[in-house]
Amino acid sequence: MIKPCWKPYVEGDGVGRGGDTRGRVDGLMWYKDLGVHANGEFSMGTIQANNLMEDQSQLESGPLSCLESGPNGTFVGVYDGHGGPETSRFVNNTLFSNLKKFATEHQEMSADVIKKAFLTTEEEFLSLVKQQWFEKPQIASVGSCCLVGVICSGLLYVANAGDSRVVLGRAEKGARGVTAIQLSMEHNANNESVRDELRSLHPQDSQIVLLKHKVWRVKGIIQVSRSIGDAYLKKAEFNRAPLLAKFRLPESFSTPILSAEPSIFIHRLTSKDQFLIFASDGLWEHLSNQEAVDTVHSQPRNGIARRLIKAALRVAAKKREMRYSDLKKIERGVRRHFHDDITVVVVFMDPYSMNRSSSQSPILSIRGGGGGGGMPASPKR
Repeated sequence: MIKPCWKPYVEGDGVGRGGDTRGRVDGLMWYKDLGVHANGEFSMGTIQANNLMEDQSQLESGPLSCLESGPNGTFVGVYDGHGGPETSRFVNNTLFSNLKKFATEHQEMSADVIKKAFLTTEEEFLSLVKQQWFEKPQIASVGSCCLVGVICSGLLYVANAGDSRVVLGRAEKGARGVTAIQLSMEHNANNESVRDELRSLHPQDSQIVLLKHKVWRVKGIIQVSRSIGDAYLKKAEFNRAPLLAKFRLPESFSTPILSAEPSIFIHRLTSKDQFLIFASDGLWEHLSNQEAVDTVHSQPRNGIARRLIKAALRVAAKKREMRYSDLKKIERGVRRHFHDDITVVVVFMDPYSMNRSSSQSPILSIRGGGGGGGMPASPKR
């Protein structure tokens, strides 16, 4: 009876009461300037830098389970792939279905439901790696950061594995502007707390984190300590031929080096909470939290995700002493030398919408990102 509720997303599905879900394309940029979700409005945008777009994203509005009386709300996912697009695409097609499945079983939304969705998606992807091991061994070196936000019953759940980020714009009493509050914890080895965590989890491994070219990396290979995928750093059976030697560790391991378990934060939304900016690290490399929040607060909602991306690209161009107009002419692949793939989802919270009945909530399923021809980019390590 409820099996169809769990089916993976198929292109063309989900065009419901929320309106057009296709978005528009302008060169390497995809955008949906303004749409309506269960709790307000939203704006989405992506820009491709790699040969193949490794960022994926989605916004789902409406039922969050397969029960008529189940939770309703808004789900946002930003999936920043590395080593190729396979994992981020898989997560984009699988994670929300898993969340609905567990929300149905538990008959509610909770941190436990979200955690189970992450770990089940991980298990399913590692099973796929095993199935394709001899035909496509490089898939064992592909992974994805995973940032999720769920707005349901006045609560915001933030779950993160990797180094994407969500920032809240809050209107403080007596303050002129809007204050930026980071809600997600980033799992990047350049953070001292992450290095400490890794050393405590692997006390026998003196090389669990290494400083290479002024950048801290797990095992000297990868910056993030949590992800979905990266099977070669999760299971020793994938740390061998036919995987290319450049990905393999010289020694075997018994404990997974990376984890797929998300850090989860729960925040009760108030009337002061104006909007949320979900973005892959490609945005945050060029804009501070406050700069991004100030941009959203001071400009119209329509097209705001696209303007945030353009603001980041202008900074990226300035760092290389070039004009933004010249940066726009650079093709994908070569573009990666100037900036990363960038995904931005800006979610506005409207108090009236927060109290709307579930039957009035817009049903919407929209996917950002996309592909293109060419060979996979080099791993983002």
